[in-house]
Amino acid sequence: MSNQAPDVAIATEHLTKRYGERVAVDALTLTVQRGEVFGFLGPNGAGKTTTLAMLLGLVRPSAGRAVVLGVDVAANPVTALARVGAMIEAPAFYPYLSGYDNLRVLCRAGGIAATRIAEVLEVVEMTSRARERVRVYSQGMKQRLALAATLLPDPELILLDEPTNGLDPAGTAEIRQLIRSLAARGRTIFLCSHQLHEVEQVCERVAILKAGRLLAEGQVAALLQRDQRLRVRIEGDASKAIALLKALPWVTDVETAANHLIVVTPTSRAAELNAYLASAGVPVAELAPELSSLEDFFLEVTGET
Repeated sequence: MSNQAPDVAIATEHLTKRYGERVAVDALTLTVQRGEVFGFLGPNGAGKTTTLAMLLGLVRPSAGRAVVLGVDVAANPVTALARVGAMIEAPAFYPYLSGYDNLRVLCRAGGIAATRIAEVLEVVEMTSRARERVRVYSQGMKQRLALAATLLPDPELILLDEPTNGLDPAGTAEIRQLIRSLAARGRTIFLCSHQLHEVEQVCERVAILKAGRLLAEGQVAALLQRDQRLRVRIEGDASKAIALLKALPWVTDVETAANHLIVVTPTSRAAELNAYLASAGVPVAELAPELSSLEDFFLEVTGET
């Protein structure tokens, strides 16, 4: 990774963290492109938080390395993290100060120009409520304020750990829209979450971790095999249909579900498949694309229930 491509925001190479005999992160090799929203998923104890801590220079790797925006974090953390913003835990602010004044305190502490406050408040759509004390804010507003604080140094890369925790559906939708807005402004978002439905709606690519090991990584649509599965319901005995379908060269597999078949084949072949079965005397009662969810895929690869 010494000649890391300029379009790479995060690159890890055999990144490992051990605590005694326990391996929290096991030889993680991962690449996040600049400008994308990347989902980092895993059950509790998978090693997500430890990975984030190593990316932020809070925990030193036992082996391997992490490169952020072209700079090795362990070798030069100040330079590596100068253009990085992070929201790792539940936001903590002075409740008796306004949202604006909380941000002003952070600007003074970080040597950031106070002119940034109005800019970030506008981005998170909190300008009208900025002068109210934080103690009257809803959880969703506190999350927005935390995102505003994260944006103060104008980071190129933003690391978010469970940004929708504790939010109602409306608050969750607001944060989701904010993440999209930040990505549209050219920022790279590394989103650590267990809210799989939310991740599926905002992330282009995801990685799934379990027990410190990378189980899967790639484009969400590719992982879910979208446009590659058809749901077929047959009138009567389906055994003949199964045999016919498995004989087709463009059918990869046929799975039997409760009252239908899942045919692994391009959905563009739907009409051809229907005509083929009809010509063989097999009546098709239903034929439609089968769209698996990220949650289904996650449960399958992790073995979680």
